[in-house]
Amino acid sequence: MAIDSGLPGLSTLRRIELETLYHVGEILSRSLDFRHTAREVLSALDELAGMSRSMVTVIDPESGDLVVNAVSVEDESGGSDHASVRYQSGEGLLGLILEEKRTIALARTGDDPRFLNRLGIYDRRLPFIAAPISLGGDLRGVLAVQPNSPDDGLLEERTRFVEMIANLIGQSVRLSLDVEKEKKTLAEERDSLRRTVRHQYGFDNIIGHSASMRRVFDQVRMVSRWNTTVLLRGETGTGKELIANAIHYHSPRSSGSYVRLNCASLPENLLESELFGHEKGAFTGAIAARRGRFETADGGTLFLDEIGEISPAFQAKLLRVLQEGELERVGGSRTLKVDVRVIAATHRDLEAAVDSGEFREDLYYRLNVMPIVLPPLRERPEDVPEIARFLANRIGEMQGRRLSLTEAAIRRLTQYGWPGNVRELENCLERAAVMSESGSIEADLILIDRQREAGVTISYSGAAPSAHAGSSSAGGVIPSRPTGFAPPDLADPDLDERARVIAALEHAGWVQARAARILGMTPRQIAYRILTLNIEVKKL
Repeated sequence: MAIDSGLPGLSTLRRIELETLYHVGEILSRSLDFRHTAREVLSALDELAGMSRSMVTVIDPESGDLVVNAVSVEDESGGSDHASVRYQSGEGLLGLILEEKRTIALARTGDDPRFLNRLGIYDRRLPFIAAPISLGGDLRGVLAVQPNSPDDGLLEERTRFVEMIANLIGQSVRLSLDVEKEKKTLAEERDSLRRTVRHQYGFDNIIGHSASMRRVFDQVRMVSRWNTTVLLRGETGTGKELIANAIHYHSPRSSGSYVRLNCASLPENLLESELFGHEKGAFTGAIAARRGRFETADGGTLFLDEIGEISPAFQAKLLRVLQEGELERVGGSRTLKVDVRVIAATHRDLEAAVDSGEFREDLYYRLNVMPIVLPPLRERPEDVPEIARFLANRIGEMQGRRLSLTEAAIRRLTQYGWPGNVRELENCLERAAVMSESGSIEADLILIDRQREAGVTISYSGAAPSAHAGSSSAGGVIPSRPTGFAPPDLADPDLDERARVIAALEHAGWVQARAARILGMTPRQIAYRILTLNIEVKKL
């Protein structure tokens, strides 16, 4: 039935309210930012439901007071800072809701002496409705509105509508609080995991007290502070990945991604897609676009193991990313910028690879900004007992029992050269643990390949082991020396590589180019030997 003076009837009002409820639901579903959505809800009440003067207050968890959170209009003074306006329990109409937790509806606002109008936005001649915003029976705030027209006899209907809006806001508050709680929990778990990872990859967990390892630790501590490219060098099994982990997790990029890739594990066509990503349809099977490792590591660190195994053609593509910080996905034309700190590792003699044309010289210099050489286990026998005990404890944890090493077993382990480094030592100990019924590893359980123990030389390039028939070098055996030159001290087959290089330097008066000719090396190769063998160059 229509109402006098042209005001909308009940059916029209309900249609308006239904439309407003739908719109408010859309607003609340778009965002979990409660302050932002509250303002949008009040704007919808103004535009659709004819309630221009409205506000949302929330409970301050510390004081328990109601604090203004959002207002649909400015106050009469033109100010917009309402955060200082608050209501205590029993203070004014809003304070009464705080105390009694019930809806208040007035046909004429000015008729109630408890109305305070602290914001100065309400008309005392118009109705006023305030409904509690509750969550699980607990009061979380108040929605207060004022229709733009005098009471038309439909105050009760409008009151139910405002209560429905307040309930919707309450659900939004609940979701917002749940998300905030989840974010806080995830942040705490993330921080805990970061602390655990930093501890796991800390320097204290990289075993080594020899002078050569202390030098490595000093270099790692210094380079970790910067974004410098690092090249880790050393034989297979010397712990290059552990050092790379330590560098990342002790760097300013530790909160970013840490991405690893073994370059030797993929063929060239897959390696390019893996590192640079690809666009949809770039090749057969590329059913969707995919980010590469460089994009994934943006803002963090990318560890490229076995960097010496990539082809010269792919080296040119990698060089661009390292120089310019730019790449293109396979099958794409869009240039992407990335900010990635690269740590590379190799067991190859890159200097020899450059000389032979197998490795680009410009890429070599781009990678070799900060070289860190990890000494093989045979050059730090003093570290073997501690490493062996650590590995025995780890193997014992996997087997669910306690393992111990006898002193005789420790001596046996220390006497061997471990051409396979820590990886070979771990395999030997795991084999001994399997054969130990008591959990005590005796010397007779330390089974070592007798052929290797009898005297082998492992080339730095990872070539197959060979007996002491000749000295090892980057390619496995040192090239034959110039005709007519065979100094007696260099011809001794019992000399190890370090002694041989020192002897050549002594003979050449510590002129590296001359010593290189004596050994059949290039100047770059002998400079690399001096670095990796920790030879102190004499100034004559």
